[in-house]
Amino acid sequence: KLRRAQEAAQAARPYAERMDKVLANLNSRITNKEGASPLLVGNGKDQVHLLVVMTAERGLCGGFNSNIAKLARLDANNLVKAGKTVKILAVGKKGADNLRRDYGKNIVDRIDFRAVKQFAYAQANDVGTKLMAMFEAGEFDVATMYFSEFKSVIAQKPTALQLIPTKLPEAKATGTVAAKAEAVNEYEPSEEEILDVLLKRNISTQIFRGLLENAASEQG
Repeated sequence: KLRRAQEAAQAARPYAERMDKVLANLNSRITNKEGASPLLVGNGKDQVHLLVVMTAERGLCGGFNSNIAKLARLDANNLVKAGKTVKILAVGKKGADNLRRDYGKNIVDRIDFRAVKQFAYAQANDVGTKLMAMFEAGEFDVATMYFSEFKSVIAQKPTALQLIPTKLPEAKATGTVAAKAEAVNEYEPSEEEILDVLLKRNISTQIFRGLLENAASEQG
């Protein structure tokens, strides 16, 4: 189980990382930033934060669940102190259990994956679609995903990744040796149209990576 989960997590990393690079490249080529997607620039507000806390459905896996919940709780505490509104979407039973005492009233929904034996993109897309619907309905301004990045059998790193608005890596400066070594990309249709589609797909892609990293970390 560990070997299969580890291989799946490692296979997903290059795809998720490359998606970030493509998005950064597309964004750098767009000269007119007016009317940019809210998924990229936000909705102009920073008041309501949705914490997407992804844990396992079961226990008996060391500090895996509690460490993710601890990081989410720490960020929630800081947000509340700053006067922000915190909402929690619990993906997995143990995240909700760990946060219920301090933030039970803030848990707006819980997604149950107990019947899922092996994660596929479909499950991640379900979560991503739900996030998009909530964002378009104005239910939150910023969404951050919490999961455990698999390092080794004895090391897993609780990680927070902002999903909305998307945090993109800096595009390589044109004219540099590294930039000249990159292939020249021509996009059709326009960069703006492709970016809008990929920004939505990127949310599900990053969630899928988080689910696979969690699966490997839980087995570890």
